[in-house]
Amino acid sequence: MSPAIGVIGAGAWGTALAAMLAADGTSVALWARGAALAEEINAQRTNATYLPGVALPPAICATADLADLAAVPALLAVVPSQFLGGVLAQLPAVPRDLVLCAKGIEAGSHRLMVEVAQEALPGAGLAVLSGPTFAREVACGLPTAVTLACAGGEAQWQRLSPLIARPHFRPYYSADVVGAEVGGAVKNVLAIACGVVEGLALGENARAALIARGFAEMLRFGTALGARGETLSGLCGLGDLVLTCASVASRNYALGKALGAGQSAAEALAGKASVAEGAASAPVLAAMARDRHIAMPIVDAVCRLLRGEAPARQVVSELLARPLRAELAPAAPADGAPGRSAE
Repeated sequence: MSPAIGVIGAGAWGTALAAMLAADGTSVALWARGAALAEEINAQRTNATYLPGVALPPAICATADLADLAAVPALLAVVPSQFLGGVLAQLPAVPRDLVLCAKGIEAGSHRLMVEVAQEALPGAGLAVLSGPTFAREVACGLPTAVTLACAGGEAQWQRLSPLIARPHFRPYYSADVVGAEVGGAVKNVLAIACGVVEGLALGENARAALIARGFAEMLRFGTALGARGETLSGLCGLGDLVLTCASVASRNYALGKALGAGQSAAEALAGKASVAEGAASAPVLAAMARDRHIAMPIVDAVCRLLRGEAPARQVVSELLARPLRAELAPAAPADGAPGRSAE
């Protein structure tokens, strides 16, 4: 009998989701990009490259052939955001439900992952899973709560939530797929900035200020794209941001810490098996914000650091030297005229 659920992508997060879903004996199909990795998962019950030290349940069946997932009605897509469209286009059949788990925005097209998936697989029922999640903790069965935003509304939620929920993995329903996507994408970039604070040893006051002001940027950007503020204030926005503020378990935070310590982006990213999505998302967010006259100074600062335009301490000093303003200034000119939002 075909598995009821499958996972596309055997990186750290995809493998962790497969392990969580299969822990109770549920059969889970897991697609890996390489045959060697699929063989390791099936034969040794490990993924030493992306999730070392975690024993994987026997109910996971790994494969390097996407055709093996053709009959699976619900799929979780967990490939990096910049490769999502290309992988989905190779699926031999359109799944009834496709849950997008990558946190990012496509470079060049500036499309959210929902838009990428709509073009690659027209007719699929789309949902977004996002929230404060470290892969290793999910794989080990530690308590986790996430947002499951369903474009198909409550009917889709009724199909998907029993497939995904587990005693230690609790999804919360939302219909705001844009908010769920924006929260994860912006959080990745802000996590880099949080890491810079650590790398420069700027202290806990600076960390708290960055979280608050970064969240203000997330709200401005998200609501401009149609997201709901309450979505961004929940698990997939503020919750995810808080998680990544102080742990090198976050790839984006670890990248920022290296930048703060004086490494270049190329040095910090070299030799890493896993992708720091924020590095790709930062210039996309900055460009989209400029086009919409939205002030995102922290995102702009991260872009400067990634491009190597100035040392981290100088970039931080320039952020602090910006003109003083009211904390709750309006996000756009009061008369509605075009112009950059106050920040």
